[in-house]
This record gives sequence, structure tokens and C-alpha cells, in this order.
Amino acid sequence: MERFEGYVFTALCSTNLLVSCLLLSTVTREQREPYMDEVFHVPQAQKYCQGRFNEWDPMITTLPGLYLVSVGVIKPLVWLAGLRGGVVCSTAMLRFVNLLFNGGNLYLLYLLTCKLHLREKSKSASRRVLSALSLSTFPVLYFFNFLYYTDAGSTFFILFAYLMTLYGCHKASALLGVCAVLFRQTNVVWVAFCAGTLLAGQLDEAWRTDGAKKRDERASPVPLSLAGARRVTRFLLDFLLSPPRAKALLLLAWPYAAAGASFLAFVALNGGIVVGDRSSHEACLNAPQLFYFLSFALVFSLPATLCRHRLLRFLQALRRKPLLFLLLAAAGLLLVWNFTHVHKYLLADNRHYTFYAWQRVVQRHPLARYLLVPAYVFAGWHFLDALRSRSLFWTLALLVCVLAATVPQRLLEFRYFIVPYLVFRLHMPLPSLPRLLLELALHAAVNAATLYLFLARPFLWPGSEDTQRFMW
Repeated sequence: MERFEGYVFTALCSTNLLVSCLLLSTVTREQREPYMDEVFHVPQAQKYCQGRFNEWDPMITTLPGLYLVSVGVIKPLVWLAGLRGGVVCSTAMLRFVNLLFNGGNLYLLYLLTCKLHLREKSKSASRRVLSALSLSTFPVLYFFNFLYYTDAGSTFFILFAYLMTLYGCHKASALLGVCAVLFRQTNVVWVAFCAGTLLAGQLDEAWRTDGAKKRDERASPVPLSLAGARRVTRFLLDFLLSPPRAKALLLLAWPYAAAGASFLAFVALNGGIVVGDRSSHEACLNAPQLFYFLSFALVFSLPATLCRHRLLRFLQALRRKPLLFLLLAAAGLLLVWNFTHVHKYLLADNRHYTFYAWQRVVQRHPLARYLLVPAYVFAGWHFLDALRSRSLFWTLALLVCVLAATVPQRLLEFRYFIVPYLVFRLHMPLPSLPRLLLELALHAAVNAATLYLFLARPFLWPGSEDTQRFMW
């Protein structure tokens, strides 16, 4: 059975690469010149290809991980193929690097699915393979496989680091996390998540041990109440302030601590997280970003999660704890009222889907942003309910990292949601085969529509001759 699954997955990877190459050829034929952020990334990578490592475009805000990997991949390929001239580090060749990352992401998603769902090993191989394929075609990620952006490589190194964490290879995980930070500085949050996963495992074990010693109900699920919150807080303080436990944890997690210390040193020397132009990348407390992500996760996970039983559970939760949901809605209204920040790009750049989502949903009416709060509450409940099989401390670690990855961002950008969504979806129970097919169909339809709009519906800005295209 395992050998047959391997053959099926190998054939799937080959087909995926072939289809992606054909799509890349189509995209490059229609858009030969660098587009959007490629205008900065492509020339910088070409400078590195020419060995000019001391030159840097001050408009670039990320570290040079993408360019270094591109040179390390393209130079040997060009030498082996005997290519010469303008082919070396051309826009098409640089975009091809992301297709390699796409194949790597598919493989890593398959390995992560197998590792995270070991108890479901007896279930059909087609579900594991199909789940990995569906996640690798996740629309926001898949689209940027065909442009020279950092998303494919950034996601690859984060997934690889997390896989190493699950296998207990913490030195390798921390090193891969550093590589991810070289692609995008905010990936340090997901390096912290890898460390948080390790900490959550220690906390789960200590929680069970303490409960067994005291012969109470400590090992049972914690009630969603003030008493439950106090119990968890007290336990966390006792655990973290215990010298033997803290020492044991530090000995285990020191690679992540070293990676974190290195990042802090970089921030101190650089004077901030962003390199280059910082005028459009200022951090702020944009609390509704969490609500946007939860809504985003709800929409894309609907084929895998939505069912009558889940809706009934939500209605039962409303009846049991109406005061809690009222307080959550009130807190949501307060956050939307006082902490909504709108980036100038969101209001001005009509090439991105977020421009239309903001204009036609959030800004449709002055009260629209407040009327969306009940939907945010349901999206948050749905997010937690989909992860109810995971431990309390693991869920807390994920929530903290999702907050850290979304709330400081002023710009509403769907690309920032790629990693948190994949982590969320990977840890949900493995969907049934019909649901996986439905999810894959949704991704395929969205990808087809996105590529069609990008390729077949170009437009011009008034007073400009440059072709503009719709994109995520």
C-alpha cells in the first residue's frame, strides 16, 4: 500500500510540475517584463547573478534570501544545460525558481499531513495525497508561483522548519527558520511558533502529570470561564518560574533561542525590522487584521469544515453562553472603532483584490465595518472549533503567533495570510474524500479565474501606457 501511495504521489508531483511549467510559459509570454514588485526583485537578483553583491536597491524591504537561493539554483542549472547569454537570470528563469519551490511545498505538505495525522494512517492514501495537492494549490500561494515574489520560498522554508520540529530536529529547524527570515523578516513569528510547539508539548505533559499527582480533573478540558483562565494562568506561571523545568526547556529549545537572539541583534543594528524603504511599512496596532484573517480562513476552509452539526454546535454555544458572545461582540466593536487602520495602498491600488473587497464590503456603508462584527465572532468560533482536537497549549501558541503575524500589519494583504492558513488547515482533522474533492475544485476554480483575469483582462491607468493586471 505504501509503495503504491509513493507511485501515485510521484506521478502527481510530475503532473503538477508539467502543468505549472505550461502555466508559467503562458504567464511569461503575456507578461515578459517584470511586473509589480518584480520591478525591484528581478534587477536585484540579476546584480547578484553578475557577482555584484555589494549593490542594493534601497526600495527593497526584505533580506536577500530569495536572490541568494536563485543564484545558487540557476548558475548550476545554466552550466549543466550549457546555456549562455541573456537566458542566465532572465525574468523567466528567475520565475522558474518558484516552480521548484512549488514542487517542494507539495512534498512538504504531504509529509506534514502524514506526520500530523498518524492516527489516521489506516485511512486511504488518496486522502493524504489529495489533501497535500489541495493545499499546494491554495489560491493565494499558487498564483505567486508564477511571479518572482518571495512567497513560495518563504513558505517552503517555514514548512520545512516546522516538519523538522515535529521530528525533533530542533537545530535543523532553527537553521531553516533563519533561512525563512532571510526571505521575509516577519517569518521570525513562525520560528517562534516552532519553539511554541515544543513548549506546548512540555506544558501538555506537565499538565497531565500534575493532574495525575493531585488526582483531580486538571487533565480534563479547561472550561471556558474566568476560573478556567485563572487555573491555566497559574499553571503557566508555576511552570515557567520553576527553575528545573525552565532549565530543561532551555536546554531543549536553545537553537530557537539562538535564532531569536540573532534576529534581535539584527533589529538593533538595522534600527528596525524593515530594510530599505520603511515609509510604507510602518507597524501599528491594527486589531481588525485578526478579524480579516479569521474571515479569510472561514471562506477557504468551508468545503472542508462546514456542516449542519457545526452550525448546531454554534447555536448551542450561543444558548449556553450568551453573555460571553455578547462580550466578544462588544470587544470586536470597540476594536473596529478604535484600531482600524487603512493603508494608502489599499485605497489607491486597484490592481489588487483587496482594493475591491474593501471598497465593496467594508466601505459600502459607514456602518458596514460594525455590522460585520457578528460574522467575525462566528469566524473566530469556527477557527477554534475546527482545532478542538488540538491541545489547549498548542492552540494558545498558534493564536499568539497569528496575532503577532497579523495585527502589526497596516496593509491588508492576503499574502500575509498564507502561512497561518496552511498551519490552520494542516491541523484540522483530515477531511473526507468528497470534501477534499470539493476543496480542490474550489481552489482550481479560483486559480483559473485569477489567472484568467491576470492574463486576459489587462487595463490601463489614465495618463499611463503601462499595462496593469489584476492580482491577489
